Amino acid sequence: MATHLITGAGSGIGAALAERLAERGDELWLLARDAGRAAQLRERFPGARTLVGDLADPGRLSWAFSHQSVPGRLDSLLHVAGVVELGAVADTPVTTWQHQLNVNAVAPAELTRLLLPGLRIARGHVVFVNSGAGLRVSPEWGSYAASKFAVRAVADALREEERAHGLRVTTVYPGRTATAMQEKVHQQEGADYDATKWIDPASVATTILAALDLPRDADLTELTVRPGG
Repeated sequence: MATHLITGAGSGIGAALAERLAERGDELWLLARDAGRAAQLRERFPGARTLVGDLADPGRLSWAFSHQSVPGRLDSLLHVAGVVELGAVADTPVTTWQHQLNVNAVAPAELTRLLLPGLRIARGHVVFVNSGAGLRVSPEWGSYAASKFAVRAVADALREEERAHGLRVTTVYPGRTATAMQEKVHQQEGADYDATKWIDPASVATTILAALDLPRDADLTELTVRPGG
């Protein structure tokens, strides 16, 4: 039985991934931003354990974890949580830049640092769910894309730094996926939202599982997933 820690398990890709791993009988640790959210996750995923830590405040994650039990052995760390705010560079205040950089890039880096001992013991796998915006930038997407380019750099550096410890690092770049975040993006774009036009979160979860289940003689380092049809 493998042990996984997932961020963003409350909805979308993270929830689909947690469901699939729970069905396999794996042990789940789910990160929640507060105690109330942690209780909701435990109710939704019976048997799962929770850690409380706010990704919007990565400087306090170490303190938060020092007051909780953390997994001593970790087969995978799955960074799925993220936030998005659209806007032109000319109109984006520094607080918006900082919030997206904290949640999307700095917090995953810090969370990985804190959990590396358990990952090294297991020769584990770190998966960063990035975005198509982590590969190319469109107008109005500057601050979000900057955070996703940053987390791409974190993943690429980590892959080389931890190779000697047997860690595998995968970045997944999903296109538009039918999640609450995508609905928010459509609202900000002033566009009608039709979930059937976009990738099902379960399809991205399947992609992530393929990377996790790959035999050790091979490594999926980067995966791009695009809407079909």
